[in-house]
Amino acid sequence: MSPGPRRGQIIPPKFLQDYELQRLFDNVDLCSKRDIRSYAILHLSYEFGLLPKEICMITLDDIRFSKAEINLRSRRYEYQLWLPLSDKTLKAIVFYTVRARQQSDQRTLFLKLKSPYEPISPSNVCGDLCRLMHKVNLSSSSYWLRHTYAKNLLEQGASTFEIKEILGYESMQTAKRYLQIHVKLMRKVLFDETL
Repeated sequence: MSPGPRRGQIIPPKFLQDYELQRLFDNVDLCSKRDIRSYAILHLSYEFGLLPKEICMITLDDIRFSKAEINLRSRRYEYQLWLPLSDKTLKAIVFYTVRARQQSDQRTLFLKLKSPYEPISPSNVCGDLCRLMHKVNLSSSSYWLRHTYAKNLLEQGASTFEIKEILGYESMQTAKRYLQIHVKLMRKVLFDETL
């Protein structure tokens, strides 16, 4: 049995490999309203590294369907932050709103599947994502998608400060944890090595 982490030791965030992501996206059935909702949530979580509570806060008014944009006002910003939606994510959201979202006066994007059709909770988001992951034998959680998003940002050249700001972290220390999952970049930062 391997020893657990020592006190004060920073544990690297866990993330999904490319082949695991591919398996995850390729194996959503889209046969039930729950699967259709889960698929849209999966796309948003992966594309923007959103927390479950941030996904729950998205409203229909936060999406400009004609411009393929989303407003992520739920992060620590006092101004509106409109970001482009990828074609796949936009299609997943449209498919959900047309085929699976219940008719309701609620403006929240994601609603529960049974009456009364109230906004979903963070535990619903986690449950939907974990169910998709377990279907393809991934022992991961919804937060692994957020960590995968941060890893991708690092690999595309984002600084740890930019990751802190994008993901809304209070502390630089939290953002620096991601260096541990990008070994080449960690060596560059620590030892001034060239990539």
